Amino acid sequence: MACLLNAVREALTTGVGVRAARVGGALLVYAHGAAAAPRINTGFVSLYGVIDTSLEITDPGSGWTPRMDSGAYRGSRVGLHGAEPLGGGNAIVFTLENGFSSADGALQVPGSIFNRQAWLGASGAWGELRVGRQYSPIYIPFKGDLDAFGAGTIASGLNNLSKITPYANNAVTYLSPRLAGFSTTLMVAMRDASEDDGNGIDGYYVSASYRLDRLHLLYARQQTHGSGALRANLGGANYAFGKLHVWLSFFNGDGGAPVYHGAGGSLSAQYRFSTNARASLGYAHVRDYTTPGGSADQFSAAFEYSMSPTLLLYFSAAYLANHDDSSFTLRGVNVTGLPVAYPGAPVAGVQFGVIERF
Repeated sequence: MACLLNAVREALTTGVGVRAARVGGALLVYAHGAAAAPRINTGFVSLYGVIDTSLEITDPGSGWTPRMDSGAYRGSRVGLHGAEPLGGGNAIVFTLENGFSSADGALQVPGSIFNRQAWLGASGAWGELRVGRQYSPIYIPFKGDLDAFGAGTIASGLNNLSKITPYANNAVTYLSPRLAGFSTTLMVAMRDASEDDGNGIDGYYVSASYRLDRLHLLYARQQTHGSGALRANLGGANYAFGKLHVWLSFFNGDGGAPVYHGAGGSLSAQYRFSTNARASLGYAHVRDYTTPGGSADQFSAAFEYSMSPTLLLYFSAAYLANHDDSSFTLRGVNVTGLPVAYPGAPVAGVQFGVIERF
């Protein structure tokens, strides 16, 4: 109130235009404070998002095809995250997150406003419990910590040659705190009521992580049921040697839609020239059991430059050699790869992208 009186008093000794502006501003500040005063709320709700847009030129065996991609490295999204403290370090938390295409503005999944995440939970020193639609524990950030390419862009052979379930509906998840370097995530997804079969469990996911100084060990397993059931294992290790970081990973899976049945691994490394610039090289191989004698090899390179804490430029290039009748292709996190022109066709591509976070 004192601020309002001072503004009015000062307005009487200044010009008319300045008087109006200062009195109006004081009224707005006072009105906002008065409206907020009755309720003391230490919780928060934050708006966040990622806009990932890239230009890609790929030859799937039928000639070079240019296109604009959204979410090749990190899926374009906008979301709300909130927390309401309960005391004692505990809080009620929630996340609502929608994916979209930055190329044309379309929803990632038509008719679904929160297709990426829509969960409510509780957190504390004991860990975090979430209920609702969520990322699979194998998806983010687990898979992104298994190769130098963050399991994104066309450069990630780990992403192109393996298969996991990225999201789960009706899921209950527990995320443990890190104790003595070890942490784990456990998820059970309930079957939708429309699926009148089985024991009501749509699938389970387990991931484990262990850190010891610069060494990081990871392992995860999933088993889903019903239509498109997929069993998959994923794991590996990474180690930092000063400016050089090396990743070694393995993967296998059976099922899904379209059907996947393969096993393989990847080796990649990243060198940091500075805090802003880094370059990566990688190799990945998969044995394709859906095709007699089938397999594929991928060779990759990438360069990233952080313009600021929120703005990233990236360039990636890859060559994928399919053997016999295998039909693997180059794709991104939320980008469907161009189908090969014929079984066994090689695929090559380059990509330049920009990521803005807010």
